[in-house]
Amino acid sequence: MLKYRNITFIGAGSMAEAMISGLINKAEISPDRIIAANHTNENRRLELTCRYNITTTSVQELSLTNTDVIILAVKPKQAEEVLQQLKPALQDHHVILSVLAGISTTYIEEILDRSLPIIRVMPNTSSMIGESITGISAGKYVKNEDLDLAQELSKAIGKVKIISEKQMDVFTGLAGSGPAYFYYLLEHMEDVAVENGLDRELARDIAAQTLYGASKMVMESDDSPAELRKKVTSPNGTTAAGLDALAENGGGVAIEKAVEHAAKRSRSLRKEFEKVPVM
Repeated sequence: MLKYRNITFIGAGSMAEAMISGLINKAEISPDRIIAANHTNENRRLELTCRYNITTTSVQELSLTNTDVIILAVKPKQAEEVLQQLKPALQDHHVILSVLAGISTTYIEEILDRSLPIIRVMPNTSSMIGESITGISAGKYVKNEDLDLAQELSKAIGKVKIISEKQMDVFTGLAGSGPAYFYYLLEHMEDVAVENGLDRELARDIAAQTLYGASKMVMESDDSPAELRKKVTSPNGTTAAGLDALAENGGGVAIEKAVEHAAKRSRSLRKEFEKVPVM
């Protein structure tokens, strides 16, 4: 069990909610140990309180006295303002996990101007059901026990990979944005099935189970995705015809571009909000 008394979320958006849900349902962390704060949206705070029985408050009224873990889950453009607001209340025992896309640990360290452990944590929305893949990278002042804490929290919402901060942008493009690519693919598979005679609910169940099963096979097999694809593709068969259509219409290139563009946007956020050159 986590030994920390309280976990405070700064931000009450969809990612914060996904993590809150995962921590309560998968890690069995008591709701009375979780606080969520935002700036002005009182209705959102009430919604989270009713749904998860957690404490919510405004950032302006937030006390960090009994908090050990602070999770920054605001929009990147709000990062500097929020960090400046938190700065006077921060204490030496605080561990800060940042879910701020494109914002480096170095930038946060410079604003706070003290030797606090800052750990970048990039989960995705599948944390809502405990199936996230979370990338973790450590800042300058992070100790082993701090990294262990970040891993323990993140394992409560799925799998964890420790990566370098230089790898975080591509991780964001692949895993952070990845669920949307999956939903986009599923959406089109469902639509074409409906156009060809299936009712929508049936089409969705078939498409979703097909993608889920294929993903599970990748995770449980020693074969690469390319090898698995070859094994299920008979010459001149139906699968070969479908794959030919994907290739002819730029399917593979489109997927590659999606990841590349999302990673590029993550890098550009750093330029936009940190006012530093993009590497």
